[in-house]
Amino acid sequence: MENNKSRKDFLKTISLGAAGAVVASPSANVSPIAQPQKKILMKCGCQTGGTSKENLEFKARHGVFNIDGGSPKYIPNVGWDLEDSMAKKEACEKYGISLDAYHFPLTSEGIDKVAFPNIMLGKSPERDREIELLQQMISVAGKTGVHCLNYNTIILPILRTGTTLDPKRGNAQYSTWNYEEAVKRNEPLTVAGVVTIDQIYERITYLLDRLLPVAEEYKVRLANHIADPPTHVGYRGITRWNSPDVFAGIKRFANLYKSPSHGFNLCLGSVAEGLKDPATEILPIIKWVGERKQIFNVHLRNIKGGWDNFMEVYPDNGDMNFVDVMKALRDVDYPYMVMPDHVPHHADPASSNQAFAFAYGYIKALIQSMS
Repeated sequence: MENNKSRKDFLKTISLGAAGAVVASPSANVSPIAQPQKKILMKCGCQTGGTSKENLEFKARHGVFNIDGGSPKYIPNVGWDLEDSMAKKEACEKYGISLDAYHFPLTSEGIDKVAFPNIMLGKSPERDREIELLQQMISVAGKTGVHCLNYNTIILPILRTGTTLDPKRGNAQYSTWNYEEAVKRNEPLTVAGVVTIDQIYERITYLLDRLLPVAEEYKVRLANHIADPPTHVGYRGITRWNSPDVFAGIKRFANLYKSPSHGFNLCLGSVAEGLKDPATEILPIIKWVGERKQIFNVHLRNIKGGWDNFMEVYPDNGDMNFVDVMKALRDVDYPYMVMPDHVPHHADPASSNQAFAFAYGYIKALIQSMS
């Protein structure tokens, strides 16, 4: 009997919290005042696996009906294959999946591996040809109804120093960054040499001055991913565009242009990596960027730790409260995908799909709890 009462009390609390629609009455004689329910516009999405039959069936089985499909076939010296892009969209539609985004060939792998290196190396005329190809890719995306392109403007790759084992979560392995450990390794400069923050921004604006007019023409949003992680000035010769103050970097990048095509792939994990108290500091950042309508995609990744020392964990066991985060996204009327990007690893060969399936369910439950 006591268990039934506890269960009823719990369900009542959840119901009231999710709805957020009733203000407590000051007396028994006054009726509660109904508040208008905020419409939930965001959707659970994902950027892994492409548009193969196997992956689309995996996504549909787990309730993911909006995706970043990777990228269409690349034709050397031409750009993306329009027919392949159409085929990808049609493949998605067979499963009721919306192909909402692609990835530009400006990735998080770093200057030594990225397909188009000369843009962030600042080399002309080589970068001009690369930008022409990116302009063609924007047109292909727009012509096939893919209205978001995720990209990176980095020289250093994603920075990590190792993994941390969590026996309390079945020996899951968490990707880890420790700045002091990284400095001890005394890694060399990249091929870019020493690059200042002003040089980084010159190269970013050189790129976007030429891409944004095309993106606006084709109604495509260019979503820049937060450099992962924000770190110290001059680390390995590079000052990242969002370092050392990640919020200041976000503001500087946001204010470069007033364009409906200029914004962020707002990776909350990467932003949190530059904060000392992610749980509280992340919320005003979401509010600031969201009110400007510059959030074009969200990576819902949680961490333990913050500036200089963190590990990537499951969405439910990090320092950020994702209930608060999702409410912040709801309050700025964020309408696009919320997706996992990095997930913990394990020796089990199926661990990646297992972790993503867990993340999808978690995101969908958060969205439904506010609906």
